Amino acid sequence: MFTGLVQALGTIRRLGEDELQVTCTSGTYHFILQDLALGDSVAVDGVCLTVTQILPQGFLAAVSPETIRRTTLEKQLEAGYVNLEASLRVGSKLGGHFVTGHVDGIGCLQAAEETGNSWEMSFTVADPAIARYIVPKGSIAVNGVSLTVAECNTTGTWFKVAVIPHTYAETNLHYLQPDSWVNLEGDVLGKYVEKLLRFGSGQALEHTLNSASYNELSNDSEPVHSNSEVITPTFLTEHGYL
Repeated sequence: MFTGLVQALGTIRRLGEDELQVTCTSGTYHFILQDLALGDSVAVDGVCLTVTQILPQGFLAAVSPETIRRTTLEKQLEAGYVNLEASLRVGSKLGGHFVTGHVDGIGCLQAAEETGNSWEMSFTVADPAIARYIVPKGSIAVNGVSLTVAECNTTGTWFKVAVIPHTYAETNLHYLQPDSWVNLEGDVLGKYVEKLLRFGSGQALEHTLNSASYNELSNDSEPVHSNSEVITPTFLTEHGYL
């Protein structure tokens, strides 16, 4: 689990099919390496990777072909900088929002404009599976950076964020150019709420699973019967949402 507050920048290099070498930039590596241990998780441009070896100024991390295919890590190899954040420790401050490091997909920068006290950056999202989690004033992780959606269209396929100067300068957001690809992760809380609204209580979910085939449930093109009538203030309180 991460917070979306970037601690350092680094570069990455591919080592074989299932390993990356991550090198922290000079002067920032202590933020990542100070208590890093084998098996720890580090967010690399918002992608949660597992440390397999610790180096003097970086680390090696395991990576699967699926991760390379579904994120921008392939595009960052040998070029540009990646954002780095060590995993959240129990008792640490949560200054951003809950970021899992499980990237939903990629987006594309449309424009970045400097305003009086921030940078306004707009992005497009091609995959509706990501777009449905983008809502006004909601949280979004862009390359692992915790940001608030300032504005978006009704479908969520376009959104704008306001980035304060410190965040803009200390992350790789200021290296982005129009048409640059970025990793996106929607707010995990929104995903849980969606699941509850689609399936209702555990009993309703069990009934749905017993009355529908696996293919019907796993195919997003098929309608899923909503059990929203079972969502009550009492139910939300019992499950920690109120």
